[in-house]
Amino acid sequence: MIRVEETMVRRTRLRLGLGVGLTITALLALVGGISYAVLVHSQEAQIQREIAWGAVNGTIPGPPSCTWVFRYERDAFVGSNTPPPPGLPVRADAERVAATGRPYDSRLSRDGTVYHVHTERRGDAVVQVAFDSRFQLADRRHLLWAFALAALVGLLAAVLTGVLVGRHAVAPLIEALARQRRFVADASHELRTPIAQVHTRAQLLARRGPASRDLTRLVDTTRRLGEIVDELLLSARLAADPDGLPAVEPVDLAALATDAVAAESDLAAARDQIITLATPGEPVLVLGIESALRRVFSELLANALTHLPVGGRITVTVRRDDGRPTAAEIVVRDTGAGFDPADAERIFDRFHRGAGAGERRHGLGLALLREVVTGHGGTITAEGPPGAGATFTVRLPLGQTGRPGLARLAASPVAPPGARPPLARVMSRRCR
Repeated sequence: MIRVEETMVRRTRLRLGLGVGLTITALLALVGGISYAVLVHSQEAQIQREIAWGAVNGTIPGPPSCTWVFRYERDAFVGSNTPPPPGLPVRADAERVAATGRPYDSRLSRDGTVYHVHTERRGDAVVQVAFDSRFQLADRRHLLWAFALAALVGLLAAVLTGVLVGRHAVAPLIEALARQRRFVADASHELRTPIAQVHTRAQLLARRGPASRDLTRLVDTTRRLGEIVDELLLSARLAADPDGLPAVEPVDLAALATDAVAAESDLAAARDQIITLATPGEPVLVLGIESALRRVFSELLANALTHLPVGGRITVTVRRDDGRPTAAEIVVRDTGAGFDPADAERIFDRFHRGAGAGERRHGLGLALLREVVTGHGGTITAEGPPGAGATFTVRLPLGQTGRPGLARLAASPVAPPGARPPLARVMSRRCR
């Protein structure tokens, strides 16, 4: 359990740090993008002003460092303010403007820079102005590098801050949750023995003489207390994810169903209830944990018997899923009162109480049952319109190991002598 909590703390710190870091990085990227766009716009405007001045005046406004002015007359360039770099002037642009009379702009990439070339007709000649934007491009690169460095530093600082915040804020919360689980496990373990003793003594008193109504209630109450404690202990063990988990093995669902029906037949007969079983007559094998899968049948039958009226019927069916050849299907159908369709999913929630539940206990039974099924890579659904009985359908993959965490579901507390496993007890989760 300690290792689990430490892992949770580390993951929470990392997620918190990355979340803050990515947020800061996104903000810096937004600010950097806006700044870069503003810089490019201002530089482009400056370049256009320089070019326009040169085209109108035939010269440049400042020292001849980045701008060249050419005149194209009689099919040849004449004169330049300074010796031009290779590739300038651009004869094709000048010939085009001379032929059409319309201004033309182009860009020439050469020697790691970009030349903005503007050509237009001025009187009888064609004027071409070229601007070297190497300094503007350098400013852009410097700005991008500055923001990239700031984003990296901000990300690292945010991750470190998140880790520190997680250490001081998240760790105490995780520790509190761990202490809560340990308390539930310890308290459940300590309560099991005295409750089992009280239940045994109540049973002995009932056997020695005529059982009064109050004594019968006492036996039922102590039995339910034992069920609650065992469920809490099992839930705590599932949350702790202990080491030393058993390996999966081939399990015959048809055989488990046969055993479960045989175990409940006497109780059903005493209440004038009937349980029927339908299997394909051959093994239906899945890979899983036998003790955990046995709980599936035990809990489904116990849940059905709890809500079945005198003379009611339960039908248990184990078969291969016709819709999915790679899946096995378990269907437990009863003729009980059913439940509100709105509670079809909520009945699998822990301690859910539906409308009209009265004083009936809605514990962990179906919640832990769903954990077993989903741990084996399967699904469980419930249908039960009021007055039409309830149908629970479990689908498990054939020849699959399910999810990696299914093995932990085999860990369960030792039940008192003569009692059924925790998930096989009557843990009502239906709503009427």
